[in-house]
Amino acid sequence: MKWQVGRSSSNVEDRRGGGGGGFGLPHLGIGGIVIVIIVSLLFHKNPLQVLGAVADSQQQSAPAGPNPQANDEASQFSAKILGSTEDVWGKIFQANGQTYPPPKLVLFSGVVGSSCGRASAAMGPFYCPGDKQVYLDTSFFDDMRTKLGGGGDFAQAYVIAHEVGHHIQTLTGTADKVDQLRARGERMEGDNGLSVRLELQADCYAGVWANLAQKQYNWLETGDVEEALNTATAIGDDRLHQQGQGAVVPDSFTHGTSEQRVRWFQNGFQGGNPGSCDTFGARQL
Repeated sequence: MKWQVGRSSSNVEDRRGGGGGGFGLPHLGIGGIVIVIIVSLLFHKNPLQVLGAVADSQQQSAPAGPNPQANDEASQFSAKILGSTEDVWGKIFQANGQTYPPPKLVLFSGVVGSSCGRASAAMGPFYCPGDKQVYLDTSFFDDMRTKLGGGGDFAQAYVIAHEVGHHIQTLTGTADKVDQLRARGERMEGDNGLSVRLELQADCYAGVWANLAQKQYNWLETGDVEEALNTATAIGDDRLHQQGQGAVVPDSFTHGTSEQRVRWFQNGFQGGNPGSCDTFGARQL
């Protein structure tokens, strides 16, 4: 994939190596920490939670320190891919008389704080609707190759585009509708559940992006599409269940099977039309 030809987004925040997402103690000094603990106990609060809240506040207000990883290849790549999603979805929204507000992409190492709570790299890339940001520990790209059997630059781009797909669902109200259905007791997980349909739609939106970005940049090379399909296969629920626990449990599916993930990515990729991504109206996923 000739990703270097893309336009770099300015909406990338690099928190790697700066300690901004860690579980460290706040910079209060020993005396200050003791005071926080005493006050916490007086008000029947968990001292660790209070210290964590203070640390988060300090991290958010403190100026960012030098990041030795800034502007490395992972950062440049992420900015190019995010820029292409902004171009693609910006045109789609404009064609419908709307303005596209892009998400921010936060790069982190190990753990990170978001409006959706603290998260570790173990949970993989994610989108937080609370702050409309995509979070990515770039070590996941290595894990895709070494642990999951996927990987490659276009596969990495697919992962970012999938998370941006969740941003589209937030902007269009789909995510809110799913939350409302879940609150009414509708089934969220399972091989036909709301969570699966939400994730498969994000896969389809990633396919839409791939089609339209290729038309704009002509950056795909031989084998790139296969990389994305191999990765979609590698991260299917059935494949991950089999690898992790030796048995497939459809009732606990959250993202869809390998076959479903490939199919819905291809639905988006073949036509480049978001209208082909109605997983909620589909009788068969």
